Amino acid sequence: MKQVYFKLLCLLIFVIAWVLLPDFTISLLDYVGIYSVVVLGLVVMTGIAGMTSFGQAAFVGIGAYSTGWICTYAPIVQMLEGTVWISLLPWLGLLLGLMIAGILAWFLGLLTLNLSSFYLPLCTIAWGLSFFYLFGTLEFLGGHTGMTGIPALTLGNFNLDTSRTFGIVIWLVLFFFIWILNNLIDSREGRAIQALKSNRLMAESMGINTTAYRAKVFMLAALMASTSGWLYTHFQRFINPTPFNLSASIEYIFMAVIGGVGYLWGAVLGAGLFTFTKNYLQDMPTQIFGNNVSTESIIFGLLMLVILQYYANGLWPRLSRQFNFLGLAKKEFPFGKYLASDLSVRPTPDLGAILLKAHQVTKRFGGLVANQSISLDLKAGEIHALIGPNGAGKSTFFNILSGVDASSEGRVELMAENMFGRPARHFAERGLGRTFQHVRLLKNQPVIENVALGAHLRGQCGWLASMFRLDRKEESALRVEALKQIRRCGLGGSENTPAGSLSLGKQRIIEIARALAGQPMALLLDEPAAGLRHLEKKALADLLLQLKSEGLGILIIEHDMEFVMHLADRITVIDFGHVIAEGTPTEIQMNPRVLDAYLGVSDETIGSEV
Repeated sequence: MKQVYFKLLCLLIFVIAWVLLPDFTISLLDYVGIYSVVVLGLVVMTGIAGMTSFGQAAFVGIGAYSTGWICTYAPIVQMLEGTVWISLLPWLGLLLGLMIAGILAWFLGLLTLNLSSFYLPLCTIAWGLSFFYLFGTLEFLGGHTGMTGIPALTLGNFNLDTSRTFGIVIWLVLFFFIWILNNLIDSREGRAIQALKSNRLMAESMGINTTAYRAKVFMLAALMASTSGWLYTHFQRFINPTPFNLSASIEYIFMAVIGGVGYLWGAVLGAGLFTFTKNYLQDMPTQIFGNNVSTESIIFGLLMLVILQYYANGLWPRLSRQFNFLGLAKKEFPFGKYLASDLSVRPTPDLGAILLKAHQVTKRFGGLVANQSISLDLKAGEIHALIGPNGAGKSTFFNILSGVDASSEGRVELMAENMFGRPARHFAERGLGRTFQHVRLLKNQPVIENVALGAHLRGQCGWLASMFRLDRKEESALRVEALKQIRRCGLGGSENTPAGSLSLGKQRIIEIARALAGQPMALLLDEPAAGLRHLEKKALADLLLQLKSEGLGILIIEHDMEFVMHLADRITVIDFGHVIAEGTPTEIQMNPRVLDAYLGVSDETIGSEV
C-alpha cells in the first residue's frame, strides 16, 4: 500500500470517528491534541536536540494567560464592544502569548542552555516554579482563583463553542505543527539540530553555531507550548494556575517518553495513551477502594517502569515497525529525482601557498605542559604527517589547530588570518575540515545524512524555508554533493545504511567524506587508517594522493609508520610536547632522536651493542 493511500485511509477513519463518537470522547481527543502540541516541542528539544526541560508548562501558562487577559481586560473589551474587532481579541491574545514566550525563551535559553549534566533540568524546574507562583500571585491575572468569562473562538459568523467544533481547530493546528517539524527535520537545518544531542564538538567543527541552534530549538518548543496554552484557554474558557505547575511539566515528559521521545507521531501516541489512561485510572481506584483513596500516581509510576524496561525508545518505534506488512517502511532516498545545482565554491589556493601555520604554540593544563613552543605549517598540495609516541601531545595540538581548544601561548593562522581565540566553526568557515580520533557520527542516521552535514556551510536556507519546503533545490544539491563524496571515498552502495552499523574503518572513511563535502582547503585527519584493512589503506592512500594533486593541504596524525612513510611529503615528530625532528620521510627514518623516542635507543647505541 502506498503511503499516500494509507494516510488518506487514516484521515477518513478519523473524520468518521469524529462524527460518530460521543461528546465526552471528543473532549478527551481535544485534550490529546492540546497536549500533543506541547509534547511535539519536547520531542524536538529533548529527543532530537538533547535538551531536557521541566518548565514547558510555564510556557503553556504564558500563552493561556496572555489570551485570557487581553480577552477579559475591561477597558479593551468596553472599547471594542459591539464592533467586529472584538472577535479578533483571541487572535491578538495568540500573538501576545507568542511574543512573550519567544522573548522569555530566548533570554532564558541564553542564560541556561550552556549548562550541562543535571544543571539544565534543575534550572528549568526553578523558573518553571517561579512562573507558576507568579501566575497565582498577580491579581490582574485572577490570582489562584483564576480567570472566567473568556470568550469562545469565532471564525466569521461561525462560533466554535463546542468540543466537536473547536476540536477541528485543535487538530488542524496539531497536524500543521507535525508537517512543518517533519519538514524541518528532513533538511539541512534538521541535520544540524540532530547533531546537538551528543555531537556538539563535531557540529561546531562542521561550522554550526550550536549555542544559537540550541536557543532556537528552545524557543521553538516554547512557542509551541504557548500555542497549546492559547488552545487550552479558548477550549476551557476558564483558567487558573493549577494546569501550569511542575506536575504538568513532568506529565508532558511522561507523554514524550511513552510515545517515543525522538518521534513526532510518538508525541500524539504518548499524549493519547496518557490522557485516556489517566481518565480511566481516576475512576477505577474510587470504585475499588472508595472515595478517599487516589492511587493513579502509583499506577502511572508502575506503568512508566514497565515501558522504560521493555520499550526504552517508546511505543511508537515498535508500532511503526509493524507497518512493514503494509509496505509502509521508510523508503530509501531516491537520488535519481534530484539534480545538482550550484553550491558555494571556495577559490583554489596556489600550490605551495601556506594554508595553516602554527607559531610557537604552547598549551598548559594547570602545571602540565602538553605542547611546548610548537611551530608547524601546512602548504597547498602537500601531505604533512604529525607523528610521535602515545602521550606526546599530538591530539592536543591537533585540537588547537582546528579551534577545538585555544592555545595558552602562540597563535594559529589559517589562510594568513590570526585565529587565536576563535571557535571551531570559524575555522570551518575559513576552509578547514577535520576528522576525529574517536569517530563522531550520527550513528542512527544514514551515511548520506552524515556526509551532507559536512556541507552545512555551503547551504543558505534557514528554518522557515525548511519548514515550508522552500529549500528543496538547495537540499537536493547538498545530497548530490554528499553522494559524490561517498562514492569518491569508496562507500558507494551504503548511502542509505545507518552509519553506526558499518565497521569502524568505514566509519572513519565516512568522516573523511563528510569533511570533503565542505570543500576544505586544509584537511586534518586524526588516525584515518586506524581499523582499515590492507586494501582499504591502499584505497585511502590513493584518495589522499588524488586530493593532494588537486591542491588540498593534508595534515595527518597516524601511528601506522608504513602508511605514513609512503605517503607524506614532510613529517614533524613530537615527543613530550616538543618538536624533536622535521623533514622528509627518509630524513626522519635516519634521525637518532626519532629512533630514541620510538625504540628507547638511538642508532648509535644499536651500533655499539653490535
